[in-house]
Amino acid sequence: METASRPKAPGKRLLGGPKRDRKSITLHVKLEVLRRFEEGEKLTQIAKTLGLATSTVASIRVNKDKIKANSQAATPMSTTQLTRCRGVVMGTMERLLSLWIEDQKQRRLPVNTVLIQEKAKSLFEDLKQKHGESAQTETFGASNGWFARFKARHNVLLTDEPAVADAEAARKYPDVLRKIIEEGGYTPQQVFNIDETGLFWKRLPERTCVSLEDKVGPGFKASKDHLTLLLGGNAAGDCKLKPLLVYPSENPRALKGCSKPNLPVIWRSNRNDWVTMSIFQEWFTHFFCPAVERHCAENKLPNKALLILDSAPCHPVYLDDLSASVRVAFLPKNTSALIQPMNQGVITTFKASYLRRTLGQLIQETDGEEKPTVREFWRSYNIMTAVDNIAEAWQELKPATMNAVWKKLWPECVLASSEAEALPQIHQNAGALADHSTFDEEAEDAVVRLFRAPGQGLVQLASEVGLEDGAHLLHSHRDEEELLAMPAPGMGREEPPATSPELTTKHLAEALSHFDRGLQILTDNDPDRERSLQACCGLNSVISCYRELYKERRDAK
Repeated sequence: METASRPKAPGKRLLGGPKRDRKSITLHVKLEVLRRFEEGEKLTQIAKTLGLATSTVASIRVNKDKIKANSQAATPMSTTQLTRCRGVVMGTMERLLSLWIEDQKQRRLPVNTVLIQEKAKSLFEDLKQKHGESAQTETFGASNGWFARFKARHNVLLTDEPAVADAEAARKYPDVLRKIIEEGGYTPQQVFNIDETGLFWKRLPERTCVSLEDKVGPGFKASKDHLTLLLGGNAAGDCKLKPLLVYPSENPRALKGCSKPNLPVIWRSNRNDWVTMSIFQEWFTHFFCPAVERHCAENKLPNKALLILDSAPCHPVYLDDLSASVRVAFLPKNTSALIQPMNQGVITTFKASYLRRTLGQLIQETDGEEKPTVREFWRSYNIMTAVDNIAEAWQELKPATMNAVWKKLWPECVLASSEAEALPQIHQNAGALADHSTFDEEAEDAVVRLFRAPGQGLVQLASEVGLEDGAHLLHSHRDEEELLAMPAPGMGREEPPATSPELTTKHLAEALSHFDRGLQILTDNDPDRERSLQACCGLNSVISCYRELYKERRDAK
């Protein structure tokens, strides 16, 4: 007897039958389903209209909160598919990660799988802390499977190696630039170059005790101590531009009560501390062009200039149209490291000077009885102090240094005296930041005491700025010890004979201590930071002869 075969239920497949392909539902379709639900359409009608299974439509309705959250997380336009509902933290993390990858490429830094996975985990943990208890249930391991899907969703192309410098283009470009200069009739005072650089303004080398202790314990998170600077000047070396500083926060606590226009830097903020195209365009129009006009007027030159830039994405190609007096020339791609003047020693020398100043302050403020510990000093070291150090380090760069770095791009403008004076210093600073020299035993003992850890600490820090500079810091430290041992003004001071005045070491120390105290009062209380900084630099320049005399007499003892 024949029995009627039972029909298969739709959507089912017999054991051993062909595997059904999984259908991906785009985010756009999911939002359309939710929109129809909100308008009162029935589940079956939505499924029929959009060609979806009723179970799929029902599942979308159940997960509507997650779908909307992912939509509001500003998913990039390149993201066309969303096959599973990820939490807000995951969606935001991937968006930030794609931005980070793009920035790495723009900076011509290597980007590979391992780096991206580590960055993804770091971003994920930071975002979980930010979202609080609502995000604690989300987990993420940055697996290879996730990475493969992430690349597909965001159209990520990796470059495991940095861009190769184009030596041939770098060799040819000076001739091209020479023709531009001759056609425009520019002098070295009218030709400028600028470049962006990142600065970790509050980070010690990893071997120091403070850095090691910061990483102890669970939940370690690196301090947000990075900013971006735009530095530059002209080929003659007599016009250094006011630094542009881009910081993640517009109004950090350390700047409370300070007038930003009066800072010794141009203060701008960006969440990722990048120089964006809009920030650069504003700088060009409202700061660079007026600075060029003032410089040309002061030197009785025609109001015109040539600005040489690399091809970074933040540099708009239409800058020529924004000014009638400034012409912009772009270096060939992948030649910045080879011929761009700011990359030939200016930035290296500036960073070495900044580090030297920071270490000098650390030594002076932490050694001695009833002085703050290194950790206490480092916690009190804020962005306002860093701004002052940045301005002073930038001011220290000599015209000879600013001129000598043009040798590869425009050798005719470099003075022989500038090259002889500046290049050895540039090479010294470059080596100081890379090498790990050591102090003699006496110097090492002096600095190790500050960190209470033999073989680490300031020895490593001072080696970052070179033996000679480190020794200078130690001499300054010993000078301060003598100042502390001096009696207060007017107490126990020996009066020299009226007939034979003599400027003793003791007199010099007392006078210098008065100057330092007075300058500190101005620095601490004047809301116009640029004014107080100029006053301090001017006075220090005037009395530098007495500081040198004091050091000579101390060293002779």
